[in-house]
Amino acid sequence: MESSIIPVERIERSIIMIRGKKVMLDIDLAEIYGVTTKRLNQQVGRNPERFPEDFMFQLTQEEFKRLRLQFATANFSMRRNAPFAFTEHGAVMLASVLNSPVAVDASVQVVRAFVKLRQLLATHADLARKLNAMEKKYDSQFAVVFKAIRELMEPPVKKRKAIGFKAE
Repeated sequence: MESSIIPVERIERSIIMIRGKKVMLDIDLAEIYGVTTKRLNQQVGRNPERFPEDFMFQLTQEEFKRLRLQFATANFSMRRNAPFAFTEHGAVMLASVLNSPVAVDASVQVVRAFVKLRQLLATHADLARKLNAMEKKYDSQFAVVFKAIRELMEPPVKKRKAIGFKAE
């Protein structure tokens, strides 16, 4: 029986897209690995050769500003410097740099979360390919069915209510 320090679902929620890459921020990884963000970043600074650009990068001030607006959490308001973003490989490398049993156990959960996300994305792409093949194979009488299926595959569009008063 496996014991999970932090649920995989919590880790999955921490994976975000920045610069077209699936990454986790230093603050989330520090919490998962059971260390402070300061300690995590110190270890990264002491081992720069282990973290090439495809493993880790620092957000620009503009990216940091957008991230603050997007999440609006207290964790970001206390920071002066832009956070570091770690890819799957960088997150695993962190476990070896931190070198603690908690970090090693947590890195297994992080890898599982990245793999699960990759599988979900592959399944979605595979389903879209199969739907295209079926659409070409069958005539237009099923066009309505295919259109309905495609609409179900799209993420829901959130409509926002207008704030304020309207002039008549």
